[in-house]
Amino acid sequence: MTAPPLDPPLDPAPAARPASPPVRRPVPGLGALRETGRLFSLAVTTVGAMFRRPFQVRELIEQFWFIASVTILPAALVSIPFGAVIALQVGSLTQQLGAQSFTGGASVLAIIQQASPLIVALLIAGAGGSAICADLGSRKIREELDAMEVMGVSPVQRLVVPRVLAAMFVAVLLNGLVSVVGTLGGYFFNVIMQHGTPGAYLASFSALAQLPDLYISELKALIFGFIAGIVAAYRGLNPRGGPKGVGDAVNQSVVITFLLLFFVNMVLTGIYLQIVPAKGS
Repeated sequence: MTAPPLDPPLDPAPAARPASPPVRRPVPGLGALRETGRLFSLAVTTVGAMFRRPFQVRELIEQFWFIASVTILPAALVSIPFGAVIALQVGSLTQQLGAQSFTGGASVLAIIQQASPLIVALLIAGAGGSAICADLGSRKIREELDAMEVMGVSPVQRLVVPRVLAAMFVAVLLNGLVSVVGTLGGYFFNVIMQHGTPGAYLASFSALAQLPDLYISELKALIFGFIAGIVAAYRGLNPRGGPKGVGDAVNQSVVITFLLLFFVNMVLTGIYLQIVPAKGS
């Protein structure tokens, strides 16, 4: 008789596996902080490149004309209802307080200091900035910018600087246009619809307004134009995912610019009100 087969020997205990390295979890907000740093780096590089030669005069003129052509008419049309809404709202409030004679000064100051720079910046970011971002993004995905760097040409100096300067110049000039048109619209609606006195409207403006109000308005427009141009250029230089990424970059540039504009406007307004005393105080 054959003996029954023996059971196979048990396998020895498996060797201990080496511990896998701990998985690094992304720090919340680190990506946004990194993008912010790159944006500031581009802004500093652009400011430094503005004073280097050769200066792209022809590109600056072309971009200036393009941004102005797509923003002049919308700015004029938007400023009229803005001025009317501010004049009507301020006029209604002053009537309740019994200070209707100050309607002109309050509404015009609101238009010049707050509404006009914001209107200009939003239009430049929405019309001119989106075009700048799309243009630079399409050049990036076609590898034109890489070819320029290989040839020793700086894309920032050649393409970004003229576009940012054009946005700044157009913002300053449009700010004056929007201030005038908005003031005229507020005057018309206050005098015609609320039966205000033309003399009181103008007298209250001269009694409350001062020259630094115009200075801060132009300074805001200049800074807002710079922000709109820099954000559009940064998103255009860093698209993700081919042609679809260019479209996403355009949307992101407009949204980021809007957020920065309102934050910077709050900071500038607070500093101005602390430094410049009110007229007659």
